[in-house]
Amino acid sequence: MTCYVAFFASMNVGGNRLLMTDLRDALEREDIEDVETVVASGNVLFSFDERPSDGLAEMLAYIVKDRFGFDTFAAVRNAEEVRSAIEDNPFRGESEDKFVHTHFLERQPDQDQFNVLLSAYEGRGREKIVLGDRCLYLDYVDGVGPSKLTAAFIERKLDCRGTARNMRSLQRILDKMEE
Repeated sequence: MTCYVAFFASMNVGGNRLLMTDLRDALEREDIEDVETVVASGNVLFSFDERPSDGLAEMLAYIVKDRFGFDTFAAVRNAEEVRSAIEDNPFRGESEDKFVHTHFLERQPDQDQFNVLLSAYEGRGREKIVLGDRCLYLDYVDGVGPSKLTAAFIERKLDCRGTARNMRSLQRILDKMEE
C-alpha cells in the first residue's frame, strides 16, 4: 500500500462545511485505509494500492459529492511528490513559510496558459509565480489575505482547478507521511 495525501479544495469555506470525522468515516466505508486528517481541514492522509493519482483524485471528489452533496477538487500526491513540492519551490527560505505556497493543480498547464496567467496578473501585486510540475510555486510577499492572486483567479486563467498549501503545512504533512 502507498501512503497518499489528498489536498481538498473549497472544503470548510463558504457553504461547504464538513466535519473531518465525517469525511474520514465516508472514506473508510469505501475501503480506503489508514485515513487520517492532518494539520487543517481538507488534508487527508490515506493508504491505497499504488495507482495514478488522477484516478484517486476523481474517486475522492466523487465520494464527497455523493455523500455530502458538494463539488470539490482533490489534489492527490504521494510522499515523494510532497517532498518535491517543498524542495523544488524556489521561494522556500526567501520569505516566511506561511507566505510561500505550492498551489497543486489538477493537470499540467502548458507554457502558453501560464503566460496568460502571468500577463493577466502583471501590475496587480508583488506576488512571485513559477510554474512547476502540476503545480505553481507562489510567494505571497505581503501575505495571502490581501492578495488578489486567488485560487479563483488562477483557475479562470489556467482553466484548471487547484488548491494551495504553505511550506509549514506541507512539512508537517510530509513528516506524518514518513512516520
